[in-house]
This record gives sequence, structure tokens and C-alpha cells, in this order.
Amino acid sequence: MSTSNQRAPMAAVGSYESILPFKAIGLDVVVLTEENSESIAPVLHKYSRSGYAVLFLEEELFVKYRDTVDEINEYTDLSIIPVPNQKGSMGIGLDSIRRNVERAVGMDIFGEK
Repeated sequence: MSTSNQRAPMAAVGSYESILPFKAIGLDVVVLTEENSESIAPVLHKYSRSGYAVLFLEEELFVKYRDTVDEINEYTDLSIIPVPNQKGSMGIGLDSIRRNVERAVGMDIFGEK
């Protein structure tokens, strides 16, 4: 049996303050500023085509680009995970998990929203 020590790469996209911890642990990061925040869709598609397994995306961006995120989650193996920024959580993570589980099993197994 062959084993591989190679792991699928992970990345983080967001403001400097929110993704700095991801850079500290060795993930690939893309720092977005006000000037380049509108160019996020090509960045997300690049990671989806490059064999990345997980992309951590700041919650505000996750909400703003929800259509692109949903498209990538639907048609690729890349998992886009929302993460809170320095302002705190918006509760998007649990909602995202609920939607993905509902899509996978065909019903909301978490009960009431």
C-alpha cells in the first residue's frame, strides 16, 4: 500500500487582519484591500482549478460573493469555509454547514433554524 505525505493545499482570502493567522501556520494567503476586493471571483476560480482542498474566506466576502461561492461549491471539490474577521462572527459558518448538509442528505437534520 502506498502512502503519500503530500497534502492538498489550503489558502485564505480576506483582509490582512483576518488572514494573518492563516499565513502564520503556512497557508497560501491573498490579502484583499479596497482597491482589489472587486477582483475576488477570478481568485476563487483560480484556487478551484489549482487542486486546492480548502479555502478560508472572510465572512463579509463570503456573503458578498455568495453566487460565486455556491457555484464553486457545486461544481468543484474546493470547500470554501467562511471565517469571521476582527469585528466578530456574523453566524455565516453555521448557515453554510446547514445548507451543505441539507444539500447532501436532502433534508435539514439540524431541526429548527
